[in-house]
Amino acid sequence: MKLLLSLVAGLLVAGTPFPPGASAAEAPALTAAELAAKLSTTLEDGNSLARVRLEVKGATETTLQLQIKQRRTKGSTEVVYQVLWPKERKGESVLLQRSAGRTGGALFVPPNTSRTLDAGDMKDALFGSDLAYADMVENFFAWDQQALVGTEQVDGVSCQILESKPGKNSRSIYGSVRSWIDTRRLVPLRVEKYSSSGQALRRIDTTRVVGVDGRQIPANLSIRRPGQNSVTVLDGSRIKHGVNYTEAEFTANGLKELAAPRDTP
Repeated sequence: MKLLLSLVAGLLVAGTPFPPGASAAEAPALTAAELAAKLSTTLEDGNSLARVRLEVKGATETTLQLQIKQRRTKGSTEVVYQVLWPKERKGESVLLQRSAGRTGGALFVPPNTSRTLDAGDMKDALFGSDLAYADMVENFFAWDQQALVGTEQVDGVSCQILESKPGKNSRSIYGSVRSWIDTRRLVPLRVEKYSSSGQALRRIDTTRVVGVDGRQIPANLSIRRPGQNSVTVLDGSRIKHGVNYTEAEFTANGLKELAAPRDTP
């Protein structure tokens, strides 16, 4: 299994290696559309199973171990987030689905509490963290409007600032997203999300980048909301691609089953 390549839609994406014999300095300049397309493609990585540690630090502190089942293609996204630990929250599960610009899903809390989710619920928090459901399922690099709006250094690294806005066919709780992209490694080092009025809602910082198979990959994230005294930290673990899922696993009833696919070690 490889290190986790994609934890949160649009947040952790795999860097794209340069062609054989090409150095970073020789990498061609990309237009906004080309840059967004490369980043979007890395998220559309088919079926995968991952584990991650989620920590919420604030007035109270919470640590969760999560299992993530994903089916991501260019046309649709389905993800299931399930709590494995601690024991008292084991089995809490969320299903999120997005296709043709429509988003929905389901929530399950053991022993028998279930609720349907629709587009209006996408602003709600994932397991009490600083992440919204929308952050788990939206791919803003695939939005219609992409523009390069400047350059800025992040932790000493020169980044292109890519601004993404949803088009008519992409409903979102956000009005725009700005990503500080290390174009040499094709890694987002910072992401800021704004309301339609321009109010900052979330800031996501990449705090650790690791090298895997010739690629540079974000492995840890820190998420903050302006005006809030909490911070959420995501620590990527491992991921397995090419996992075989049944259709039932991505249904409301499927949330009640916590076991990993049988063909997964």
